[in-house]
Amino acid sequence: VELPGCKGIWTVYHKSSRGHNADSSRMAAYDDEYHAYLIISLEARTMVLETADLLTEVTESVDYFVQGRTIAAGNLFGRRRVIQVFERGARILDGSYMTQDLSFGPSNSESGSGSENSTVLSVSIADPYVLLGMSDGSIRLLVGDPSTCTVSVQTPAAIESSKKPVSSCTLYHDKGPEPWLRKTSTDAWLSTGVGEAIDGADGGPLDQGDIYSVVCYESGALEIFDVPNFNCVFTVDKFVSGRTHIVDTYMREALKDSETEINSSSEEGTGQGRKENIHSMKVVELAMQRWSAHHSRPFLFAILTDGTILCYQAYLFEGPENTSKSDDPVSTSRSLSVSNVSASRLRNLRFSRTPLDAYTREETPHGAPCQRITIFKNISGHQGFFLSGSRPCWCMVFRERLRVHPQLCDGSIVAFTVLHNVNCNHGFIYVTSQGILKICQLPSGSTYDNYWPVQKVIPLKATPHQITYFAEKNLYPLIVSVPVLKPLNQVLSLLIDQEVGHQIDNHNLSSVDLHRTYTVEEYEVRILEPDRAGGPWQTRATIPMQSSENALTVRVVTLFNTTTKENETLLAIGTAYVQGEDVAARGRVLLFSTGRNADNPQNLVTEVYSKELKGAISALASLQGHLLIASGPKIILHKWTGTELNGIAFYDAPPLYVVSLNIVKNFILLGDIHKSIYFLSWKEQGAQLNLLAKDFGSLDCFATEFLIDGSTLSLVVSDEQKNIQIFYYAPKMSESWKGQKLLSRAEFHVGAHVTKFLRLQMLATSSDRTGAAPGSDKTNRFALLFGTLDGSIGCIAPLDELTFRRLQSLQKKLVDSVPHVAGLNPRSFRQFHSNGKAHRPGPDSIVDCELLSHYEMLPLEEQLEIAHQTGTTRSQILSNLNDLALGTSFL
Repeated sequence: VELPGCKGIWTVYHKSSRGHNADSSRMAAYDDEYHAYLIISLEARTMVLETADLLTEVTESVDYFVQGRTIAAGNLFGRRRVIQVFERGARILDGSYMTQDLSFGPSNSESGSGSENSTVLSVSIADPYVLLGMSDGSIRLLVGDPSTCTVSVQTPAAIESSKKPVSSCTLYHDKGPEPWLRKTSTDAWLSTGVGEAIDGADGGPLDQGDIYSVVCYESGALEIFDVPNFNCVFTVDKFVSGRTHIVDTYMREALKDSETEINSSSEEGTGQGRKENIHSMKVVELAMQRWSAHHSRPFLFAILTDGTILCYQAYLFEGPENTSKSDDPVSTSRSLSVSNVSASRLRNLRFSRTPLDAYTREETPHGAPCQRITIFKNISGHQGFFLSGSRPCWCMVFRERLRVHPQLCDGSIVAFTVLHNVNCNHGFIYVTSQGILKICQLPSGSTYDNYWPVQKVIPLKATPHQITYFAEKNLYPLIVSVPVLKPLNQVLSLLIDQEVGHQIDNHNLSSVDLHRTYTVEEYEVRILEPDRAGGPWQTRATIPMQSSENALTVRVVTLFNTTTKENETLLAIGTAYVQGEDVAARGRVLLFSTGRNADNPQNLVTEVYSKELKGAISALASLQGHLLIASGPKIILHKWTGTELNGIAFYDAPPLYVVSLNIVKNFILLGDIHKSIYFLSWKEQGAQLNLLAKDFGSLDCFATEFLIDGSTLSLVVSDEQKNIQIFYYAPKMSESWKGQKLLSRAEFHVGAHVTKFLRLQMLATSSDRTGAAPGSDKTNRFALLFGTLDGSIGCIAPLDELTFRRLQSLQKKLVDSVPHVAGLNPRSFRQFHSNGKAHRPGPDSIVDCELLSHYEMLPLEEQLEIAHQTGTTRSQILSNLNDLALGTSFL
């Protein structure tokens, strides 16, 4: 459905015959109740749709305000009423009939024409209260009366008397028979009755919990008030700084905390320009929520003007302050007055900051701020919040942790809401920036409690060794091995020459020993096909290996058939016979064509070629229509006639055993088990494989790959000491010994064995787009995704010179200014580990993003100070980190 100019969407419930006393069956149905109306706010009008079996527009027949845009809508009084808030007023509706109409004039104490024009900017609903943030920096509280289902407007006196302009505000409903925040106002060792006595005066029934208002001022301070009395229970002075821990300022003063004194003195010393920068920073959106789970704690989210999202989680802290206050004679008189006031304060409440994915950051456009955070409690059984905007993402809560999953499919999203009706069970609706409305459900089979959504765990009941992807047919060929028990005499007859075998049988082994069993790994190649509907993957075909034959490599290759003059896509398998060290190594190369066979429709794969060669076939690759085979100590290039593989060129490299082959155009990168890497080229004219250069060091390779950055080609290799090295070929430089030697570009200690590199095209960022052709999302830059033996995934991406210099100087500062795990130094950890071998250190031209990601978690003043020391600005650094996160967002 197309909806140009959409500003927001909301779904509301309605049931007229809803009583006060909800029995248990009703409570169970509370979550399963269907939505009744969908309210869509456009630029100059509002649409109302009924969400029954079909979405039908009922705008004309309802009493909703439809002449202008809606700011927010929700339910009040246990879902018996709907409240719709627009710029200058609000309506209370019972279904489609209006029961009350409110308009927000200037508040009583204010006078003058300026206040006449104040409109509603933000709305937060916590039954039976509604908090409104106005455009003139004031706030209004709508107080509902559940007995009459009516609402009255109040202006909180505490905020009005302070005259401090409010930048954003929200309500927090601390639900449950034991509200969480109530525990923080008393000490846990006191009887729980005290806590109830303090807060029971709020008038609300105890099982309903308490409601608090969180308010942020233009000055950057944050206060929490109880509602409806508006007594301040928690204060933070510089909330926008984004400190790692925040404490009630009032309790800090009582403690004469030294930290605040240090902070204030250091801030006075900062430059005037940076001070202005801090003052311009304010909170544009706030949200506080505690999702239902065992031992769950509230989260506090704040979005700043520059798009940074602060995420805090509350925790209970009981310090020794009670004793220290009475011991100190100076503060005794002060502590008496403190204790009177702090009885109602949340004195044991602390917040600790948790990092959010850098991907969520975006510059907020100047103009009317739109609400980006939409909290959901049940979308396909998941809870969390959705972040709309130019980089929409899902933040789901699992086991008190936030998992951030970017939604990359539809670009920018302007509005989002949950929808639960007959046809869309616990689903959601969103509107894209193009104005297209989509009704969706989350895929049921996926697990989201992970860094990435895990779609399927596929039980193989075997050990996987290597996997490749066949894009044309959407198939995954996979090498697996299964342990099989075999009698010992059968195993011996396979391994040893028959005559010798009999002698061994007679002399050394008794008949009892010969009938014992021995475990042998039997190899096969399985062809798996993923199910489009998200069901279990199907094994479409199985290619068994011969006894004592190990499949070493499987690749999808494109070969040029010299007979038909056409390209053929085939599945190539390289194997080796493992028969002990007395027998010369042999291996087979197998070629299979895939496709339904007319004679035998069950057969997905058909063997088109098989040949035994000397040496193990450890690596295969297709090079410009030819097949390159690494067999034993040499590599041979073959052409394909349709029935035969004929050798046309070979290279007798000194390698012992090739672990990987990579091809780009006519260049070959070869990694050897002990002799590092070789860089070769293929010339069609003389049918020659030429060695261009090699690394003369001894390196135990694990994996190799080409890294492409525009026209620059680099060679990446990982080794047995858990390092990654990047080499380049520069024949004109004197150090390269007339081009024989590969030169080092960078080196880095990963700390895990890297066994596979995957080259992926980087996505265009805002800085790339300016120079590129309009509408092109691709760049000529590639990053390498790598997997390690300890189960981690990492990424290496190229940077331009200027960004690199900036981030490198930032990295040097962060080594000193960030507290490291166990006080370990990241710089020494990332040094190349050579295990005692002679190694000439390479250039320091790689930055560690794991360390750089700590920059955003530093307090704002420290970020500005470090940026100033490195000769750049905070926004420039964040923009660079942002572009990097965006360029590699294929993760």
